Amino acid sequence: MSSEKLTVAVLGPGGVGGLLAALLARAGHRVTCLAGEATAEVLRTRGIQIRSGQFGDFTVPVEAAGELDGPVDAVLVAVKLTTLDAALARVPAKALGDALVVPFLNGVEHPALLRERYPEAQVAPGVIRVESTRVAPGVIEHGSPFTEIDLAGDTVPRAGLEALAGALAEAGPVARVVDGEAAALWAKMAFLAPFALLTTRYGVSVGEVRTVHREELTALVEETAAVSGACGGPADPAGALARYDAFPAQSKSSMLRDAEAGRPLELDAIGGALLRAAERHGVAVPVAARLVREVGERTAR
Repeated sequence: MSSEKLTVAVLGPGGVGGLLAALLARAGHRVTCLAGEATAEVLRTRGIQIRSGQFGDFTVPVEAAGELDGPVDAVLVAVKLTTLDAALARVPAKALGDALVVPFLNGVEHPALLRERYPEAQVAPGVIRVESTRVAPGVIEHGSPFTEIDLAGDTVPRAGLEALAGALAEAGPVARVVDGEAAALWAKMAFLAPFALLTTRYGVSVGEVRTVHREELTALVEETAAVSGACGGPADPAGALARYDAFPAQSKSSMLRDAEAGRPLELDAIGGALLRAAERHGVAVPVAARLVREVGERTAR
């Protein structure tokens, strides 16, 4: 992978994928968004419009296609796990070449799914911490005052990861290569699971979760930290609570936004994966189990 300008495909130009596609394109990298024909046509004709306090408001042209059909340096996978299998049809293994496959998905189980389809040495899990929402095809609202990316991949050559991290950092986000993909994935999961479950269960922003539901948040953070530690990730409940307290009070999880819009939830990818990991390691998680059940019941109504 060249240390100069990269050629990048973005599968799923939504809140996260659209933001990264636009930032990379603005920095001079060649970006192709892989999407359905209606969305692809909007992107081809209008580009991607970003509204961001951190990066400014701008519109940038991108290429768009229904399927990967040429060589690229990296494919950024930014779809929901609920649509992953169908979306990957847009990235045929035969067309991948030696490109990195970099999933920015919630949860911890998706790298194994990708490695069933693509070579292990090319699947490099990424973690992104950001609040960014697609409000219309090609229109992205970035609400968080930060965008932080960790790239991992225990089986991936370091040089390719460093080149992609450098391109992302040049484009604006904080980006770095970290050692230990399990630790990187669980570092996010330990924050995301309580955030997603509690905001969705009660239909409120993080500001209300950390005040009105503080006791439940504290218990859930402790459970999640214990599971994370057992899986090789960080186990720092006090640090996690401090991050919730520093988060913009109006922030909502993507799971809550999906619930509000009537879209399928990543409840299994987040809550289900947490419960499965807890069971494997013999960690008691009664609060998490109850919340997963209640979120499922609430959204099934």
